[in-house]
Amino acid sequence: MGQPRARSLDELRGALEHSYAATEALCADLSDDEWRAQSLCPQWSVRDVVDHVISIEAVMAGWWPDDDKTPPPFERAGEFLADSTPYLHKIRGVYDLRRCDLAAMSDEDLDRPSWTPVGPGRYGRFLAIRVFDFWVHERDITTPLGRPADDTGVAAELALAEVENSIGYIVGKKVGLPDGKSITFDLTGPIARQIHVAIDGRAARVEHLDHPDVTVTTDSTTFIQLACGRIDPQAQIDSGAISWKGDDELGDRAARNLRFTM
Repeated sequence: MGQPRARSLDELRGALEHSYAATEALCADLSDDEWRAQSLCPQWSVRDVVDHVISIEAVMAGWWPDDDKTPPPFERAGEFLADSTPYLHKIRGVYDLRRCDLAAMSDEDLDRPSWTPVGPGRYGRFLAIRVFDFWVHERDITTPLGRPADDTGVAAELALAEVENSIGYIVGKKVGLPDGKSITFDLTGPIARQIHVAIDGRAARVEHLDHPDVTVTTDSTTFIQLACGRIDPQAQIDSGAISWKGDDELGDRAARNLRFTM
């Protein structure tokens, strides 16, 4: 499936710091009922989602990869959850440690061999996946609570890049587009983009399609959330958040089967 475009240290640092700030601001403003509310993650409350993202950052604080097979000490996540320090203070403390890590990083650190959730890679790739995780989980909270979120910028682009990186698999295996067919995803914003995929023995992204068999139109946030299995495809179809023109059966199939991860 290839690799997403490598991001610079400044881009990754900025995206992570933006993610930290967004989480801090959100957590400082949640009511008791909102903390207990159901998130978009099955079985997880809003508090469970925050516990997840923060505890991973707590594990990563002060950790540097030495090889591409040894993960961070995830067993330490329980230490963060068990700590009796007031919750918002714990969050800020973890993020302050991570900000210090980011400030100390060099370009060479991005190229360190590193374990990643998708297999052996580089530390820069691991950090990009962390941005993706933050971006998706923030919306696991803001979407059901009806709260605004910033769907632009490098963090959003990194989240979309994770989906784009798997678009051949999504179209070929999940949607099951037949051989000889093609599809264009027309993302209208906040990240405006056209993603073209053709099936020629196997599904592959292509630079341009003059006459795709079907064009699926949606916004970039809905596209990512559908690909992550976070929102109900039927609800998006009914609301018009996702639509298509061209081959009706293929368009309907694509709109309902973008999910490739949870």
